[in-house]
Amino acid sequence: MFGIPGKQAVTMTPKAAEQILRLMTSGGHAGLRIGVKKGGCAGMEYTMEYVDQPDPHDEVVEQDGARVMIAPMAQMFLFGTEIDYEVSLLESGFKFKNPNVVDACGCGESIRFDENLAEQR
Repeated sequence: MFGIPGKQAVTMTPKAAEQILRLMTSGGHAGLRIGVKKGGCAGMEYTMEYVDQPDPHDEVVEQDGARVMIAPMAQMFLFGTEIDYEVSLLESGFKFKNPNVVDACGCGESIRFDENLAEQR
């Protein structure tokens, strides 16, 4: 595990926790797994998927009844991230406030991390 002992890898705003709990309850899922994958114009994209059972290597974060699992390969990229849920006239969805991101594309769907991040952790 990456990070500081006793400190959660990610946090959720109350709105995000409420939405994640709603999704868990309505679908009967154990939580949401968050990861990153190569793609997009800036190089990486966030992924979210329903989980019925955590992988033994996932980092599990629980807050106000909501549960997210962080995929092992994403833990170093997501440490310190705050997950929010925003609703506007044109869209609604999860937003990631990630201190590890060094650049993002104009549409906000793609991100880039410091190439030395893996070496720093």
